[in-house]
Amino acid sequence: YALSDMLPFMQDMSQSARLAVALLAGSILVARSPSSAIAIVKEMRAKGPFTQTVLGVTVIMDVVVITLFGFGSSIADALIANIGVRLSFLGLLMGELVLSLLLGVALSWLIHTLLATRFTTHIKTLLVVLSGYGMFVLCEQLGLLSEAQLSLHLAPKPLLVCVVAGFWVTNFSKHRPEFSEIIHEAGPPIYLAFFTMAGASLALDVVLNVWHIAAALFAVRFGALFLGSFLGGVGAGDSPRRSRIYGLAFVTQAGVGLGLAKNVAFAFPEWGPEFASIIIAIIVANQLVGPPMFKAAITLANEAHTRAHPGPAGLRSVVIFGLEGRSMALAMQLRNHGWQVQIAERRGEPRETIPESGVDIVHVKNYELGTLEKLGLKKAEAIVTMLSDAENLHICQLAFEHYGTRSMVVRLNSRDNIAPFQELGALIVDPATALVSLLDHMVRSPLAASVIMGTEEGQDIVEIEVTDPALEGKLLRELRLPLDTLVLSVSRDGHMLVSHGFTKLTRGDHVTVIGSDSSLEEVAVLLEK
Repeated sequence: YALSDMLPFMQDMSQSARLAVALLAGSILVARSPSSAIAIVKEMRAKGPFTQTVLGVTVIMDVVVITLFGFGSSIADALIANIGVRLSFLGLLMGELVLSLLLGVALSWLIHTLLATRFTTHIKTLLVVLSGYGMFVLCEQLGLLSEAQLSLHLAPKPLLVCVVAGFWVTNFSKHRPEFSEIIHEAGPPIYLAFFTMAGASLALDVVLNVWHIAAALFAVRFGALFLGSFLGGVGAGDSPRRSRIYGLAFVTQAGVGLGLAKNVAFAFPEWGPEFASIIIAIIVANQLVGPPMFKAAITLANEAHTRAHPGPAGLRSVVIFGLEGRSMALAMQLRNHGWQVQIAERRGEPRETIPESGVDIVHVKNYELGTLEKLGLKKAEAIVTMLSDAENLHICQLAFEHYGTRSMVVRLNSRDNIAPFQELGALIVDPATALVSLLDHMVRSPLAASVIMGTEEGQDIVEIEVTDPALEGKLLRELRLPLDTLVLSVSRDGHMLVSHGFTKLTRGDHVTVIGSDSSLEEVAVLLEK
């Protein structure tokens, strides 16, 4: 409102109309971006009270901002038309809000009915999308009908209707998984059209003329977020230190704000497009600087659980957690292949009698970070956990976050606990299915299975890291490998590449090779110079 004299499309407006535009801008700039916040939380593997508070506020604000914008747009209509905001007008707003809630529940019932049918997923997806689109048409027609019949404009807010419907189906329906899948599948083409229209609405000539206004609004929003979140945090009893970093977490904006800006451009064609251009420019800036700031806030709150940078490769060192006959047999086999092996056993744990073997067995008090440090996990290339699932997960999380251990092998006790290990990228061995899978491969691929099992005399499979700088960019076919070897795969940055003669090598690649023992030694010398 204070900058209205500097905006060309607002200079000829009345004071009440300027107030209306400012009200709309304020409503939109309150918006957050739940999708961006959730993506960052997943990327950072963030957990803790700070992260939970930020996600709670962000998701709640998605509902609040739509309600706020609904009130703001109705008040803006009244101010621009010089109707005035009287008690009867506020009653009308409440009527629109109640009607929106009722229509949202009705739409959720319709979606529930559609999902309960035996239609194919494609047909259900089409019907769900059409029901949402139909709600926009219905709300507009209700507004026109009420104006014609009752001489008042009673128009429900379609965005709020759809938010209520989505909330109701997700939380009070047995069709939540199917509904989420349909929304996920239907999203890309809708987002494509939506963001294309949003980009087309960004009039560069308008933004260039008022870039200083957009920058000022960006700065005002930035400062207000910090002040508001700090006061809110302290008022809620949070520590001043944590309250100071809340503002960093709320900068990001995306879809909802863009949608509301487009709504203004459509509802007020005289000045709406210029207004939308400025708002979209601010949202784009917020989306650029917001995610890095949120990442910084998570780090400052000590709630990031990202993978640490791994130690030097090629040390061929492994720590096995849990002392039993199988872990001892594994240790002996790894030693025969040139690995340095330690077995960590917690003192006082009952165990079977283990014969003397010369394997380095370390008795520890617990499996906490200090213990892992003493075991030399910083230099270990792999760990194998053969304890309970809870202990296995605890060790893998510490190894992931503090040492970035390249290979984490887990013996799983219950398939119900598989998900958290998969998130860490651990290699999972499920005893319940491993034997069946191995027998299956023995039948279908007997030679390969025999090599993996170590029963094919004189043959083995090894994974070798490319460390020779002279091999950077070299083709596999140019290596002149021994004729009795075969490259099975090339792994780069955790991704498996389909290898062929024209695959270019990069330092740090992990090459899996099958062949005779003597030839594999030649390959190792060639790649690790």
